[in-house]
Order: sequence, then structure tokens, then C-alpha cells
Amino acid sequence: MRPACQRGEAGAGWAVMARHLRTPRDLSSRELDRVLRLARDIKRAPEAYRTKLCGKHLALVFAKPSTRTRISFEVGASELGASSLFLPTGGDSGLHLGSGETPYDTAKVLSRYVDAVVLRTFGQDEVDALAEHGSIPVINGLTDRFHPCQALADALTIRERFGDDLRGRTLAYVGPGNNVAHSLLLTGPRLGIDVVVACPDAMPPSHEVLEMAREDAARAGTRVFIEHDPRRAVKDAAIVYADTWVSMGQERQAASLKAKLTAYTVDDELMDSAASDAIFMHCMPVHRGEEVTASVVDGVRSVVFDQAENRLHAQKALLVLLLEAEPWT
Repeated sequence: MRPACQRGEAGAGWAVMARHLRTPRDLSSRELDRVLRLARDIKRAPEAYRTKLCGKHLALVFAKPSTRTRISFEVGASELGASSLFLPTGGDSGLHLGSGETPYDTAKVLSRYVDAVVLRTFGQDEVDALAEHGSIPVINGLTDRFHPCQALADALTIRERFGDDLRGRTLAYVGPGNNVAHSLLLTGPRLGIDVVVACPDAMPPSHEVLEMAREDAARAGTRVFIEHDPRRAVKDAAIVYADTWVSMGQERQAASLKAKLTAYTVDDELMDSAASDAIFMHCMPVHRGEEVTASVVDGVRSVVFDQAENRLHAQKALLVLLLEAEPWT
């Protein structure tokens, strides 16, 4: 039986120094470890956390469609005792953010109503603006630049398969240098793994993000690098990761993007170049026959549904920590 939820005494929006997850860089290696360990505990014993966020309210402000992000945050908030409000932007019935109201005003108002915001949008600047002007935690639910919540679920999945000590392991991402690639490049050093991005010369990751990742890797004693030959990239890799070739907002460019990526399909032959115990990862939605073959994504090496499930557990841990129901240390 679910315990009764008692509303906390503190009102919404009065945190003095709100913590955010705008990019993977908002978490140190130690803090990432804390999130993952708490996620593991929550996954093992969810009933112990049923009332952790009683009386809290989570705003889900979405300018992009979603399956996993929306459902995992709504269910996760409910399972922690919090409520969630789904607030699409734009249109006649949407939130005014970006269409009649400044991010400054939206941030100030939301800070008076709710305890945290998940923003899923196009520009990274919108996430940064809400974080700058509000007084509550802001979580990046996906932008064109980063997808840090997916990276948390990926990290949890990798640890479940290979353990907490990942030194000497390599993650090979195969595809366009997009927001998922950026997030993996920044998360790899925090996990202690090497990251190689195999991409066409015309579709590299952001130079700025790559430089940040190289700085982080140098401090962590890991490597991040770019490779244009997928077979060289995945050789002996523990993790092979693919993502959709056409991101939201790129639909008009779909044909030209796919033409540049035809040599980057992850198939059984490519997987055979990886380590004998390698796993295949994909953040979904997946397009069988494009970035990956059906035999790989539906095969025994695939952990894509573990990743999808772990969005729930990792984000629950993140919410608990950001809303200070558990100490970071």
C-alpha cells in the first residue's frame, strides 16, 4: 500500500542557490557517481522513496514531442510523491515562452508556482536563461546542443553491465555529431571511459564541446577523439552507440543527411569488430535499416530497452538530489 503523502512546509520557488542540469558538465565525477548510486538504490527499492518529494511540483515545458522524456518524468515524479504539469509551448493553448513572454518573466513566474522545471526545446540558450533568471532547479530535457538526462540513463546502463570501475573501456558512437554525441563526449571522462565519435567529416561534433571534452578527459586520464572510419572506431569497443540520423527540426534536410551517413549503419559485421562482450546502445526512437539494422537493435547485444527504463530511475535520483531530499555527499 502506498504511504500517505504529506505536503512539506516549504513553498515552491524559494531555493537560495538552485542546482541545475543544463549540460553533463553541471555534475562533477563525484556527483555523477552520487546520482548513479542513488538511482541504483531507487531502482532496487522504489517503495522506500515513495514520499521523498511529497508536496513538490514539477513543470514539464516542452517545445518538442517526446515519448521517453515526458513519460519517465511524469511517472517518476508521481512515484516520488510529487505532481507534474505538462506545459507545451507555442500555439493557442501553449505556454507563452518564446511566443509573447520573455524567458526572464517565465522563469520568475514559474519559480513562484513550482519547485523545478524540465525544459525540452531547441535552443540551449532557453535552458540557460531559465536557469539564470529563476530560483528553482532547471533540467535540460533535450536541446539541440545536449541531452544530459539521456546520458545519465546511459551511464547507469553501462555500469549495470560492466560495473562501477570502467577504466580501460571504450564507447564508440557512430553517427552525426549531434546533441547525444556531445553528451557522451562530456559524460565519458566523468565515468572514466574513453569516447570515440565516428562521424562523416562534414558532420562533426561542435568544436567548442570537443575542446571541453578534451579538457575533462585530460584531467580524468581518459581519451576523447574523432574517427571517420566506423570500423576503426568500434574496434575492441565495449559499447557501440548509434542515434537517429535526422534530429527534430532537420526534417527538410533528411535526404541529404541520410546520403552522408550511408556508411555509418551499425550492422552485425560492425558489431563483430567490437569487444566480444560489447553492447549496443541507442537513445531511441530507432529507425531500423538506417542507423542500425534490425538484427542488431533486436539482438542479444542490444540494451536499448534497459536504457529506456533507466531514464525513469536516473531521473528520479536527479529529482531527489536537486530538490534536496537527499544530500549530495
